[in-house]
Amino acid sequence: MPADVRAGHDAVRQNEAVFAALGKSCLIVTSGSAAEKSGALYDVNTALERQGIEAVSFSGVAQNPTAESCFQAGAIARDFGVDFVVGIGGGSALDAAKAAAVFATNKTLPAEGIFDGGPLLPPLPVVLIGTTAGTGSEVTSVAVLTRENGCKKSVSGRDYYAKYVLADPRYTDSVPWDVTVSTALDALAHTAEGWFSNRFDETARLFGQKALPVLWRHLASFYEIGEQPLSSETRDELYYASLDAGMVLNACGTGFPHGMGYVLTEEHGLPHGRACAALLPAYVERGMRFRAERAKAFFAAAGTNFPEFARVVSALAGTSGVRMTDEQIARYCARWEGLKNFQNSPGGYDTAEAGALLQRLFGDA
Repeated sequence: MPADVRAGHDAVRQNEAVFAALGKSCLIVTSGSAAEKSGALYDVNTALERQGIEAVSFSGVAQNPTAESCFQAGAIARDFGVDFVVGIGGGSALDAAKAAAVFATNKTLPAEGIFDGGPLLPPLPVVLIGTTAGTGSEVTSVAVLTRENGCKKSVSGRDYYAKYVLADPRYTDSVPWDVTVSTALDALAHTAEGWFSNRFDETARLFGQKALPVLWRHLASFYEIGEQPLSSETRDELYYASLDAGMVLNACGTGFPHGMGYVLTEEHGLPHGRACAALLPAYVERGMRFRAERAKAFFAAAGTNFPEFARVVSALAGTSGVRMTDEQIARYCARWEGLKNFQNSPGGYDTAEAGALLQRLFGDA
């Protein structure tokens, strides 16, 4: 993982020289109001001003960013001749910044062309500053974008690593309760899906063993107590655990909960973390069947057992209003033929099993 991570309170101010090292002008990519509410945007603008760096902003990133919006951001970066890109926000803004940096240096690449792979010119350097505790995008070589047809798809490779990550957990203090829960579930999914994947290794184990007890302790508390004020210590722990979970994702990829969960976001309105969590108990149960020793280590690290895991995660996912018709399920399964997330799941996975799971969880009958 080549990204240079500078972590701690006041990370932007203490490391503002990294901006100057990258050039004299930049594009700032944000989405919604998170960058401003968290204080991160103010800190970045102050640091850039002190370093004599000019900035142009692109705030047109929606949740589940489209390739087209990233293409537009890249065009602005080219028009202004910026030297680097700064992404501030949750996963949507960070993923969009990565993609914008690719489009900025690849003038002839169309918006949909980013999904095709192939030779690309090196992207502009990227600095990422996260404001949520879940995505792990800061430390991964992945960006998830939405295609013209409305379907989410990931792009990945060395071009999607940040040059620098300025990781200040204080920026998560303003995150609303429902987003805090969903992003923590996303981080748990990254850890669990990697733990049982076919690419699991000792590096992933080390980061997973750090992330699991922290994430589980707080998620279990969310389930038992409900909405509650969170201390700065809790926010810190959740944020650093999300980075550890991101390292598991980076090493192992994801399994079928992420691949299937996209449709729960696209067509049923579930936030990404809750969408993955809805399918996570079935994935872990499969891990118990095909990776029994690994499952024992997973539950030992988290300090729980499968019945409790399934009860807490399912309750926090909150999918009681989700219903799917047979026609919808068949359409989803056709989309998933050859999905790499299925191949990376314990024991392998296929569309027939996926359809049966959706029917059991969400079927109209």
